[in-house]
Amino acid sequence: MSNTFVKLALPVLVASAFSAASLPVAALDAGDWLVRGRIINIAPDDDSENVTSNGVTVPATTVSVDSAVTLDIDITYMFTPNIGVELLLDVPTKHDVSSEGATLASLAPGEILSTRVLPPSLLLQYHFLPNEKIRPYVGAGVNFTYFFDEEATASLDNGLGGVTDLDLDSSFGWAAQAGVDFDMGNDWFINADVKYIDINTTASFNSGALGHVEADVDINPWVFGLGVGKRF
Repeated sequence: MSNTFVKLALPVLVASAFSAASLPVAALDAGDWLVRGRIINIAPDDDSENVTSNGVTVPATTVSVDSAVTLDIDITYMFTPNIGVELLLDVPTKHDVSSEGATLASLAPGEILSTRVLPPSLLLQYHFLPNEKIRPYVGAGVNFTYFFDEEATASLDNGLGGVTDLDLDSSFGWAAQAGVDFDMGNDWFINADVKYIDINTTASFNSGALGHVEADVDINPWVFGLGVGKRF
């Protein structure tokens, strides 16, 4: 998580906790809808295999994925005061992918491609203290990640003698979360949330210098969020 995000989030959380302590409780109930909007920092805990060229491993050619900040919205329906289900929808983010270590043919380490990412998730939640002003929860569920608008950088295209058919496979995986809502009165609340999402993909393209190239990448981001919500 970026230092800037931490510096912004901590004062808001501390102030929210003190404010919540002086307000009447608006307890959760079955049938409630909770809608949250957050600023999120997506921080990949990435790991990759070496790149392959026409099925042959090229040593020391792993890649990395950068972090991104965006907005998300989630909608939670409460089946009981304790149990709910959340649909998470993020604004698509753009991530740069960089080569690490040795070179790919004549390509120096550095940014090699970019992609936009859309990762909706569905999570079953348990809310521990539905009758309190400070309401922690945990959740677990599934994620689908769609990659689109993939683009090779000029350095990749020039270094490998032309890049075509660039594609990143979509991903299915699990997701887990922990968070807390701070009741602010009148059905409004402040929310802080952290998620870990299992995302993996295979990036592939054809090139003049290396033929068919593939790279298997585990992205597995931590997603740190801070925002506001309303109960309906």
